Amino acid sequence: MATIMAHDPYQLLGVQKGASEKDIKSAYRKLAKELHPDYNKDNPAKAEKFSLVTRAYDLLTDKDKRAQFDRGEIDMDGNPAAPFGFGGGGYRSHGQAGTGGADFGGFGNDGIDFGDIFDGLFGGGGSRGSAGAAGRGHSAAKGANTGYKLMVDFISAVTLAPQTVTLSDGKTVSIKLPKGVETGTKIRLAGKGQAGPGGFGDAIVTVTLGKHPHFRKDGDNVLLELPITLKEAVEGGKVRAPTPDGAINLTVKPGMNGGQQLRLKNRGFHTKAGTRGDLIITLRIDIPDNDYALAQFVKDWQPAYDPRSEMQR
Repeated sequence: MATIMAHDPYQLLGVQKGASEKDIKSAYRKLAKELHPDYNKDNPAKAEKFSLVTRAYDLLTDKDKRAQFDRGEIDMDGNPAAPFGFGGGGYRSHGQAGTGGADFGGFGNDGIDFGDIFDGLFGGGGSRGSAGAAGRGHSAAKGANTGYKLMVDFISAVTLAPQTVTLSDGKTVSIKLPKGVETGTKIRLAGKGQAGPGGFGDAIVTVTLGKHPHFRKDGDNVLLELPITLKEAVEGGKVRAPTPDGAINLTVKPGMNGGQQLRLKNRGFHTKAGTRGDLIITLRIDIPDNDYALAQFVKDWQPAYDPRSEMQR
C-alpha cells in the first residue's frame, strides 16, 4: 500500500489561513534563505523541506488554486481531492496504486516516483526538478530583486563613462551607462539579486546625476556660461573654454556682446536615438573690480552711440 503524505501549506510557511500575500512572501523568503539547497548541500532534510515550502508558496500565491485548496477541492500539489480521504494533500512515495487499486490520473502504475521528483525540485535532485515545477503549471519564483543607488558625476553622464557598483555580497561589477541616461534611469543587472527557487533575482540600479560647478543640463543639451574680458569682447580672439569632452580653444569674434551664444554641435548628452545634444555657451563680459587703468579709460571715453535708443521709441 502506498504511503500518503498530507501537507498544509499554511503550516509549512508558518502563516495563518487568512494571511495576506505580503505576509506569505515574507515568510517564504525567510524560509528559502534558511533552507535553500545551495546553502545546505550536506543536509538533504533541509533540501526536502525547501521543496515543500516552495510548493506551499506556489499554491498560496496563485489566487485560484488557493481558493480551491481552501474549499477542499485540491491538495497542496494541485491534484483533485479524492473522496474518502484518498490523495488528500500529498504525493505517493512509491508510485503504487492506492487502496482498492484506484488509479488517479494515470499516475498509479506508471512507475513515477513523486517523492523523488519533489526531492529534486529546484536543484536538489538534478533534471527531474523541472518536471515537478512544470507539473504544477507554472515556473518557480526567482529570488527577490535588490535595489542600489548610483550617483554619476555630470561629466561621466555626458560621456557615458563606465561606472562600478559594489553589490551586497561585496563583489564589484562594471556598469555601462545607457544612452539617454538621466536622474531616475534604472539599470537592470540580471541574476545579481537574491537567491530563489527559480534562480537569482536581479539588481536594479537607480541613477542620480550629480551637479557640476559650471555645466547645466537642458534636455539633451549642456549649458555653459563663459566669462570673457572686455578686451576679448572688443578685439575678439581665441579663448580657452571647457567642454564635457575636454577643453578647447574657442574663437570669439570682435565686438561680441555679453549674452550672445555660441553652439558647439554634438558636445551634449547622448540620446536614445543615437545622436548627441549640443553645448550652448553664453558669453558673459567680466568687469573686474578696482581696475584703475580701465576706470580711467572709461572716464575719458565718450561712446558715439546710445545702446538704448530703440527702447525710447
